[in-house]
Amino acid sequence: MPELNIQRRHNLGLNGARAVAERWRDQAEQEWGMACESEPGESEDRMRFSRSGVSGELVVTDTRFDLQLKLGFLLGAYSGKIEEKIKANLDELLGPVA
Repeated sequence: MPELNIQRRHNLGLNGARAVAERWRDQAEQEWGMACESEPGESEDRMRFSRSGVSGELVVTDTRFDLQLKLGFLLGAYSGKIEEKIKANLDELLGPVA
């Protein structure tokens, strides 16, 4: 099962990162058909998501977004394109890092 690990740094602080994570969640649910479940914490939040052929977790801290994604057999053939799309999406949501 192919796995993608994508990390992005940001300067948003935890509250700003939580807002971005909620926008990401809305997009994942509406556009990609993901079922998402969030676990807020004091210093980090965890969001687990899944749908047929895909599962993963997004960990959000005051300085990082860490996304781990497991692709099923059929989607594994498209892992490069999926990774590109996710990176571009996170870069757009998080904005430039100073």
